[in-house]
Parts: sequence; structure tokens; C-alpha cells
Amino acid sequence: MNLEEQKAIWQAVERRAQIRGWDFSELEGKWDDGDALLPWDFAAIVQQYLYDGQRLLDMDTGGGEFLLSLGHPYEQTAATEGWPPNIALCRERLLPLGIDFRPMPDESAMPFDDASFDVILNRHGSYDVREIQRVLKPGGVFLTQQVGAENDRALVKRLLPDAEMPFPEQYLEIQLAQFRKAGFEILAADEAYRPIRFYDTAALIWFAKVIVWEFTGFSVDRCFPQLVKTEAEIKETGSVCGRIHRYFIVARTTKNQ
Repeated sequence: MNLEEQKAIWQAVERRAQIRGWDFSELEGKWDDGDALLPWDFAAIVQQYLYDGQRLLDMDTGGGEFLLSLGHPYEQTAATEGWPPNIALCRERLLPLGIDFRPMPDESAMPFDDASFDVILNRHGSYDVREIQRVLKPGGVFLTQQVGAENDRALVKRLLPDAEMPFPEQYLEIQLAQFRKAGFEILAADEAYRPIRFYDTAALIWFAKVIVWEFTGFSVDRCFPQLVKTEAEIKETGSVCGRIHRYFIVARTTKNQ
């Protein structure tokens, strides 16, 4: 296969790259995402603080995949999402179950009354600490797992050498300081870096095209020389490797706020 034929194949992958909800099944068998290597299980942590009868909100729910896995009573559950394709999916998937789903394009203007929830979840979404505090009941708990500032940086720099870090404030200690300043009690927290590995250049192309907030400006045309080098490395060594960056926080509002 010559380079022009290879480019055409990769461009076809680029054209079809899209995600519905938070579904990465397209990459099955072509990558290891590193999440299984984290030293915590976020779902298990959530279950420690979640009980029947509590009002639960899941922010930036994607397609509701993680939320539905928790099995919380639907009538006690709410969810938000800001990305238009996922808003449509949530209306299709969550509203018929009786979940109080609301579009939320701005995390600084949550569409709920003060003191509405016992527990708020946020898995890989943005948030405003002041709004979290407003919407939680006194003594309520906020649990978040976040993608850190250094997430996928080696892979990004491989394809886009001049790319700047998009979220430089996404470090555990910086975020903990915000919660403490707002008067939250930190119940648990941790931060970790783990390997992410791709066994197929086309899979990396699909990933880069979907994760636009990290791989800003990526295209097969723009990054073709880097992709050719990546393909050669995969053929020689079997994979290319980067590093994920994650942290989690469990924070509780004061009971007399």
C-alpha cells in the first residue's frame, strides 16, 4: 500500500468518527484506556454515599450510562447534559424512565432550586463549586472523578507538537483548594497517572477526532507525517503509549450553611 492509499483509508476513519453518549465500543480490542488500572473504583466509592430515599443528580451524564449502572430509584434521580447530540439521547433514554432530565449548557447556572439534592455526581464533566454548594442540601455530598490537566499529553504532542494544555487548572490540589475555600469538608481524594495504549493507528485517529477538546485542530491531512511515524512504530513495537491523568474528590457541604 502506498502513502496516498493509506491516507485515503485514514480519512475514511476520520469521516465516520463520532460518539453517541459515552460509547467507546468502536475501539474494543484496539486500545487499553488505563481506567481499569486506577487505584480506586469510582462506582464503588459512589455506592458508599448513596442510599434509597436520597435525591441524586448526575451532571454531564453523557448518555446516562454510568448513572443507570448505579440502579438508584428513577423517581429520586435527576440528570443534566450540555452537548446537543447527548441531550437528544438523554431525552430518548432517560425521560421515559421517569428521570428528571434537564439540558444544562452552562454549569454556572444549574436549572435547579437551592438545596435540591442529597448527592451530586460529576464524572469527567465541568462544574462550578458555588453552584454545587447552592444546589446541595446542607450536609450533602459531591462526588467527582475528573480528567486531569496532563491527560493524553504524550499522544496529543505526538500528533500536534505545538498543542497547548487545554485545562491547566485540572490538578487535585488546585481543585481541593477551591472546595476548602468554599467551606466544603473533604471526605476522600486521590490522584493517579496510568498508561493508555493504542494497538492500531486508525483507532488513535478515531479517538483524536472524537476527543476534540484535547486534540484541537487534529486532521489526517494536518497530522499525516506524524501518523505515518506512528504506524511505523506500531508495526515495529505493537503499540504506542501515552498516559492518562485522573483524580477524584468526595466533598461534603456543612450542615449549617
